[in-house]
Amino acid sequence: MAKAPVLTPRAEDFPRWYQDLIAKAELADNGPVRGTMVIRPYGYGLWERMQAEMDARIKATGTQNAYFPLLIPQSYLTREADHVEGFAPELAVVTHGGGKELEEPAVVRPTSEMIVNDYFSKWVQSYRDLPLLINQWANVVRWELRPRLFLRTTEFLWQEGHTAHATYEDARDFASHIHREVYEDFMVNVLAMDVVPGRKTVRERFAGAVNTLTLEGMMGDGKALQMGTSHELGQNFAKAFNTRYLSKEGTQELVWQTSWGSTTRMIGALVMMHGDDNGLRVPPRLAQTQVVVLAIKGDDTVLAKVREIGDQLRAAGLRVHVDDRTDTPFGRRAVDWELKGVPVRVEVGPRDLENGTAMLARRIPGGKEAVSLDALPGLLPTVLEEDQALLLKQSRERRESRTSDVSTIEEAVEVAGAGGWARIPWAVLGEEGEARLGEHAATVRCLVAEDGSVPEADETPGNVAIVARAY
Repeated sequence: MAKAPVLTPRAEDFPRWYQDLIAKAELADNGPVRGTMVIRPYGYGLWERMQAEMDARIKATGTQNAYFPLLIPQSYLTREADHVEGFAPELAVVTHGGGKELEEPAVVRPTSEMIVNDYFSKWVQSYRDLPLLINQWANVVRWELRPRLFLRTTEFLWQEGHTAHATYEDARDFASHIHREVYEDFMVNVLAMDVVPGRKTVRERFAGAVNTLTLEGMMGDGKALQMGTSHELGQNFAKAFNTRYLSKEGTQELVWQTSWGSTTRMIGALVMMHGDDNGLRVPPRLAQTQVVVLAIKGDDTVLAKVREIGDQLRAAGLRVHVDDRTDTPFGRRAVDWELKGVPVRVEVGPRDLENGTAMLARRIPGGKEAVSLDALPGLLPTVLEEDQALLLKQSRERRESRTSDVSTIEEAVEVAGAGGWARIPWAVLGEEGEARLGEHAATVRCLVAEDGSVPEADETPGNVAIVARAY
């Protein structure tokens, strides 16, 4: 009688497979309040690696980290009409504290444009104070009606950048730089995710922005996921908070602003883009553990050797974990590491030591082979880079094979409904057609130029709309 699979097969029930993997790879649990989550150590370790890679890229732009309060006076949100309208349905509001009703209710941070701008208006006095480049790593709360771990939760973790500039051009260029040199570079070169950079339509734009740049990824079931966004805020918030600076010419001018963010949603994307029926597959450049060295049996010689191998591989610059828990059956441990998606397993038993070899199991392409123990420190860095490249290649091939050029709204709806992406000229679709897509649970994920670059404006001739169903 065949064993039941550890995970529900993706082809059978993709949402159930996703939930199974989150639980069995020990990434997260549901929290006690609906829509909240507990991120378990293995899942949080992935977020820490994401943070480290992103933080280095953010700081390379000259941006500094800061922190702003979780509670925001409710009156702040009324200062920018589009912003408050966009977030009103998602707000959590504190009305009591210390056993008393508050004089003014406080909103639990859904995003920080309002409180950041209150302080920007105090900190910016002269052109010498610009550009002002701030980022914070924080949690936010947006009341979610249909929660799903990592993808849509009432509370999630993120980074949010907020900047003020002297000119429109400086702000525009900075938003674009974050979009391509921070977010896209990280997603492609660390997460091994093929993403499409584009421009959001007015309907999909961030509340209060004049332009939103996005990165869209295709998940394993063909749906799209918004991976990160960078917004040009124009002078909307500067007007609301009277954020002005004294120019070189001695005139008072409003600043131009940006905001940009990415979230723990990227962990969900990691699962859905790279996972397979055996579990997660973690890109080697991201993995907190790139190599796990497993002792097959509790033989003293074997245990000493796996620890020695661990030290050798760490000295070679690899992130290594030695699994010497021989009181737990080897098969169970191997399945656990497979589920967690550690890129490489080095398995060592008494017979391997006799032969001077170890069994090398590669999670990403699959397969096992015997490898000389002496060759491991030199071989594994190359193997890990090969597997990093393979994940990106597979991600790109999936998107390209499931993207179709269409010429009618009906065809776009059909492609999206079948689990693919449709490319349709924006001149054919337009805002009226975009509204019709919503009747079929499809959206315009972004606009791209004919050559795949990011268009300068919504109505640039030749713009193409990417249409899909999305998370």
